[in-house]
Amino acid sequence: MNPSPRSFHPGLAILMALPLLAQTAAQPPSEETAIQRFRAHATPRAVAQRPPLSAEERNTIRRFKEAKPSVVYVSAIAPVQDLRTLDITKIPTGTGTGFVWDEWGHVVTNHHVITWDDQGKRIGEVDEVEVTLADGKTYKGRVIGTSFAYDISVLQVFAPLSAMRPIPIGRSSDLQVGQSVSAIGNPFGLDHTLTKGVISALGREIGTGYSTRILNAIQTDAAVNPGNSGGPLLDSGGRLVGMNTAIAAATGASVGIGFAIPVDTLNRVVPLLIAHGRLEPPRMGFVTMGSYEAQQVFGITRGLVVREVEPNTPASRAGLRALEVDAQGRVKTMGDVLLGYQGRQIENEGQFMAMLELESPADEVVFDVLRDGRIIKIKLQLKEPGKAVPASI
Repeated sequence: MNPSPRSFHPGLAILMALPLLAQTAAQPPSEETAIQRFRAHATPRAVAQRPPLSAEERNTIRRFKEAKPSVVYVSAIAPVQDLRTLDITKIPTGTGTGFVWDEWGHVVTNHHVITWDDQGKRIGEVDEVEVTLADGKTYKGRVIGTSFAYDISVLQVFAPLSAMRPIPIGRSSDLQVGQSVSAIGNPFGLDHTLTKGVISALGREIGTGYSTRILNAIQTDAAVNPGNSGGPLLDSGGRLVGMNTAIAAATGASVGIGFAIPVDTLNRVVPLLIAHGRLEPPRMGFVTMGSYEAQQVFGITRGLVVREVEPNTPASRAGLRALEVDAQGRVKTMGDVLLGYQGRQIENEGQFMAMLELESPADEVVFDVLRDGRIIKIKLQLKEPGKAVPASI
């Protein structure tokens, strides 16, 4: 028997509706409904309170602020000739980092930072350098000293001396593995970038682009990338302990292994470069043609073409021959080509200068010389006058 409408209890209706209500509540709102509903909550988030900076963080911030005015942005400028119009245009060919060495406007950087490259091959130094200080102002610089062996160059920057803040100098002889260090530089053109790490190893040997090895290099895991070259490596006291110069990466990007020239080496080499322009090699008495020019004119890709021989020098007494030119400067006769020095091949002028810097030549040195299609040996007496002793091989 069916109950009459009057006898139907209200609670029974609620119980019957519960499954339907639960099903409706379980269904999420449509996307548009949710978007519109949640727009109403578009208010700024409450800011969580920052805990106090640690002592290490405070020290890192302070040291960066102190060192930043000493770190500069270096741009190499090279002339490029339009083959159609023969007009010469000066264009940036590379960038890197440097740091203020002293109060007299000297900036130290890697030599490869101010080297003109062509498809990965180093051609020579650029004609001009621009240096941008931490305040964003750019000034002209000139290369006044270079060491190929150590890949170091010194720039004279023509900025107000009051704007040049020297970086504090430390020591590298007492560094320890595990010690905290920071690198400041311009990786990928991003100026004044700070990275931090530790000294990973000491006493490393690293190669340069001039076929030499830098001894006692510092290895660090502070991120170093292209553009960091020439920048400072600092200890936790903000003192310079090295100059970032190379990375161990086949792709050219950092993999956590960077190398720096130790500051003790810089402190020995840089004053000599400021005073003399180079680490004084022995005076042999000849001038060579630039490697790029020799390649363009003669197609020579290895060795040095002798351009000039100075009278009354070891080179002239040994009979070294220079190329001859006519009144218009055109080459009439090819001179000697220096292919070897002391039993080792000569690749280019930078590599040859590096060999002279690293070694104190004996009283007599021997060159392998290409002359008239034959290779002969020429001996130069550096201390006592002597005669050439050519011998074919």
